[in-house]
Amino acid sequence: MSLVTMKSLMEQAVNNNRGVGAFSVGNMEMVKGAVQAAEELDTPIILQIAEVRLKHSPLELMGPMMVHAAKAAKVDIAVHLDHGLTMDTVEEALELGFTSVMFDSSTYPFEENIVRTQEVVKAARQYGATVEAELGLVGGSEDGSCDHGIRCTNPEDAKLFCERTGIDALAVAIGNAHGNYPSAPKLAFDVLQEIHEKTNVPLVLHGGSGITDGDFRKAISLGIVKVNIATASFNSLVKRAEEYLRSDGKHNYFALNEAMVRGTYENVKHHIEVFQ
Repeated sequence: MSLVTMKSLMEQAVNNNRGVGAFSVGNMEMVKGAVQAAEELDTPIILQIAEVRLKHSPLELMGPMMVHAAKAAKVDIAVHLDHGLTMDTVEEALELGFTSVMFDSSTYPFEENIVRTQEVVKAARQYGATVEAELGLVGGSEDGSCDHGIRCTNPEDAKLFCERTGIDALAVAIGNAHGNYPSAPKLAFDVLQEIHEKTNVPLVLHGGSGITDGDFRKAISLGIVKVNIATASFNSLVKRAEEYLRSDGKHNYFALNEAMVRGTYENVKHHIEVFQ
């Protein structure tokens, strides 16, 4: 198949009454594992990386690998910059061939969020790329370095925000949070339903790791189209790597590589099946 825009994958998902998984990756093994699961299940996915991860996984190295993997895959794959923090990073991702970008201005005042997002939309349109933005505050952060709290997205604000920015997807805050949940979160499905009724763009659920399978399916039925999974994949990779390193016998990089691929593959496969 091929590298495609995130917008096209979201349209396919809506038409087929399912969600599309957006899986964060941080190295070659994670890219391989995610693509392997998508190909086995013959299901399109989104490969993504957040800006806070770039200190460990430089964009100039990860970006070309993600784009090449998408082009070579047997299923359609979009490549997305998650939680971009600077326009320089957004523009670098677009230059590298990313087909979708997100600039996270959710911590800024409403009007400033709109203005910043409009700038991203203008830049992305020159590349034919999809744009995601966030309104409200999703708890935690991609790397656990900060937490601005949780503030549910206001449905009326969401309607105005989408109309004024021209975005293709809106990440909403309905009680979800990044990182590990101490217990499954209580999602505000009533708020989600109202946002869905008032907006005309696909909705995105961040902080997917730790949400129950049943809640995923309910959220998808109420307008969630893209679901972000990061922590669960990192945890699954580490678990398989630890199991290998605790096993008997002499260890080597190549078997460790296979363990990390397997850990990512297992988690991505599980979530693809849930989102179907």
